[in-house]
Amino acid sequence: MSNTLPPNVNASDKVILFDGVCKLCNRWSQFIIQNDKAREFRLCSVQSVEGQQILTHFGYPIDTFETMLLVKGDKCLTQSDAFLDVVSYLTLPWCLLHLFRIIPSRIRNWVYDRIALNRYKLFGCYDSCILPSPDHDKRFLDGGR
Repeated sequence: MSNTLPPNVNASDKVILFDGVCKLCNRWSQFIIQNDKAREFRLCSVQSVEGQQILTHFGYPIDTFETMLLVKGDKCLTQSDAFLDVVSYLTLPWCLLHLFRIIPSRIRNWVYDRIALNRYKLFGCYDSCILPSPDHDKRFLDGGR
């Protein structure tokens, strides 16, 4: 973990890194856009230049993607911790999912990993990253900077 800000991220930013070719991850991004009424989050695909720079900054591989990352300034969360932190910022009823934090992280992460490691088989994938629509462009880290 680094005490310096990753490239393209400000101290107050909350950036969700997601697999841009994963259909589940793209649905998650659309869900965030629709339900993040306070516009807390920016989105960034791990395949983008900015995503690759952030992964490198935190020491994650840039060619295999096994977890969503939530970058908050100079810190990053992964797996179920990232998911539960994200939903805690959303409105009702979604913020109630944060209550799953009472489940031990070992169990939560086991469930998370089962889904994440099988997401292409379960949900499919695109041949290339889906580009944001113009009205969502500012929500993506690689679209508005």
